[in-house]
Amino acid sequence: MAGPFGTTTMTIQVAYRDDKEGRAVTDVEVREAAPDAPAAGSPSWDPFAELEAWARRFGHRPPRWPALLSGFEGVDFTPLADIEESDDAWMIEVELPGVKKKDIEVETRGRTVVITGERKEKERKGVLRQRRRVTGSFRYEVTVGGEFDPEAISARLADGELTITIPKAEQDQPRKIKIG
Repeated sequence: MAGPFGTTTMTIQVAYRDDKEGRAVTDVEVREAAPDAPAAGSPSWDPFAELEAWARRFGHRPPRWPALLSGFEGVDFTPLADIEESDDAWMIEVELPGVKKKDIEVETRGRTVVITGERKEKERKGVLRQRRRVTGSFRYEVTVGGEFDPEAISARLADGELTITIPKAEQDQPRKIKIG
């Protein structure tokens, strides 16, 4: 079948079976695959390659995919992060390779920490044959489980990892009580 984006492969599978009353029933399943993609379920089928083929049809990035994947409108990606809690602080470690300090903002809103910024595209002299790295704006938001002093928060960027330390408010820190 030829469509606006080229040739599309259609797979039609017909199965015959008997229903509970002994009548013949026909099941028809129709699948549409991306051009040049092996059929789903075949040993050489690669679902990611099929998604990439569909993405190429839309000019590399399908419209609104980045926003749908990141969960925030106007944001291209959400970086990977770990959150660790100790007795006296929360520590957030966010992977941001290739991002400069000047391109990152950290702010608080109540008990929520919001990290935003941009990973900029490198200037290239040759022809880019394949692109796997994500560039563009990012946003990461986390709400911590207690009170903290926004003035006591510290942030450090080293080796492509942003580390934010949020000391807990004194009333949220555990205390040992001596039994008399």
